[in-house]
Amino acid sequence: MTYSLLDLLALDFVRNALVAGVVLAVLAGLLGPLVVGRGMAFSVHGTAELAFAGGAGALLVFGTEAIGWGALVGAVLVALLFGALGRAQRERDSVIGVLLSFGLGLGVLFQALYTGRSANKFGLLVGQIVGVDVGDVLTLTVVGVVVLGVLAVVRRPLLFASLDPDMAAARGVPVRALSIVFAVLLGVTVALGVQIVGALLVLCLLITPPAAAAQVTASPTLASVLAVVFAEVAVIGGIVASLDAGLPISPFVASIAFAIYLVCRALGALRTRRRVAVTTA
Repeated sequence: MTYSLLDLLALDFVRNALVAGVVLAVLAGLLGPLVVGRGMAFSVHGTAELAFAGGAGALLVFGTEAIGWGALVGAVLVALLFGALGRAQRERDSVIGVLLSFGLGLGVLFQALYTGRSANKFGLLVGQIVGVDVGDVLTLTVVGVVVLGVLAVVRRPLLFASLDPDMAAARGVPVRALSIVFAVLLGVTVALGVQIVGALLVLCLLITPPAAAAQVTASPTLASVLAVVFAEVAVIGGIVASLDAGLPISPFVASIAFAIYLVCRALGALRTRRRVAVTTA
């Protein structure tokens, strides 16, 4: 029996996946510009690999119901370490590289030892919207509200510390504490993203939309708004496209986000040329 796209959109698991995707895109869009501004793109990748290891370990020991919590524990633990390293770029990158490879290897080992459905293992890497149920949506929503609440409280000093950490520290802003808080928020978001888009491509959701927004605006507020919009388009479009094609969600999310980035980059280059032409006229 062949199902149309409208038939698929009427299914409960699809609606659950769409709601989860909307919440995740909001979190990714708001945190993404800060990730880019703080030079933490590599940290996202390292956190995703440890979230993958935590999720794979939970799958092996406790079953599919514990994947989300395992990914959350793995991501938050490594995020705390990354946050404690602050902005010491050389030290942070080397530690991230070490932990990234360790997490990937550990996750692969846990997956090899798991004897259940291969789809469960595959979903950790590339996402699996079929496994998103009402409980996952509720958990994601509650955690998302908490993350947004904390971000609303610390956003202004965090933005100051991201743009000019030395001046922020001189003004009495707790730069190191804010780094740890932000790293935990990022770890939670990455862990949630692993369940939907997978560990391999969660980076595209947190980095590509804000990178695209940065091409067309220098305003931090407008960049955050655009990053949320771009992330929403990528996630919702990726879910719908994956349903129609019967393939994993992550390549569609990555492709849509990349297309948005290319368009924004072209618009940014055009705006720069026009500004130069006006200046030299």
